[in-house]
Amino acid sequence: MFSQKRQATTNRIQAMDPERDAIAICHLLAGYEFPWDMTRALEIALLRTFCSPAISALLDKTGEFASHTQKRYDDTGIIVSELFKWGYLHPRGQAFLQRMNAIHLLYSIKNEDYLYVLSTFIYEPVRWIEQFGWRQLLTLEKQAMYIFWREVGVRMSIVDIPPTFETFEAYNREYEKTRFVYAQANQRVADATRQMLLSWFPWGVRSQVNKAIPALLDPILLEALGWEPSSTSLTALLKKTLQLRSRLLRQLPPRELPDFFADQSIPGSNSICVSLIRQRPPAI
Repeated sequence: MFSQKRQATTNRIQAMDPERDAIAICHLLAGYEFPWDMTRALEIALLRTFCSPAISALLDKTGEFASHTQKRYDDTGIIVSELFKWGYLHPRGQAFLQRMNAIHLLYSIKNEDYLYVLSTFIYEPVRWIEQFGWRQLLTLEKQAMYIFWREVGVRMSIVDIPPTFETFEAYNREYEKTRFVYAQANQRVADATRQMLLSWFPWGVRSQVNKAIPALLDPILLEALGWEPSSTSLTALLKKTLQLRSRLLRQLPPRELPDFFADQSIPGSNSICVSLIRQRPPAI
């Protein structure tokens, strides 16, 4: 059961239209309804992109994820967060899109790989929230997320974006079925990211955290990264803890202030995206 107050933002979203209000709906989902969950889901989305040798080979070749892992993580998180915060029509959102497009122009990336990465921004949050969110997503919220990222994709010059939420999800599943395969580049990039995640914790608990990192990752992902699964007991404990968190959240009032990733303390302060944020004054 949800507290009556907890439903206030949800009720507001229910009155919106997924096509017309996609930006507003995603703003509320990422900043107010599920900020922590969205960040965790997008971390898994990042790991999933490493499972395709076509993508990991490029990341490995540049050396950026090996030598500047935190910076690359920050850049990705900030761009996604700023798009959720401002939308792709706002000058600030457009500035981040332009910066991202300029970076991608330096590399030869296939449209099919662009499509897959774009799809992870939709379906990983949906799947995470279905398991661990304090409530299930509304159908209109799922549609809004698809529309939001479809429009971002258009502005990235990605073509042949599947025309519906369902067909894009089918593309996501088929890509993983046919393209996920172990490669050394996958593991090198993923291992560097894992070390970054561990660096956030005190030395005394890093060993346990390291054992827990694979707990929420599915077998196809673990196999493609060359990672061993967590123990059954540890996996069950972590899932139960997240489900308990979701039950507790249902009793709390709705968030009154947003909690976007870009507004938090960012470890990689030399990030190009952090610099862009500091150079551009708030527009509202």
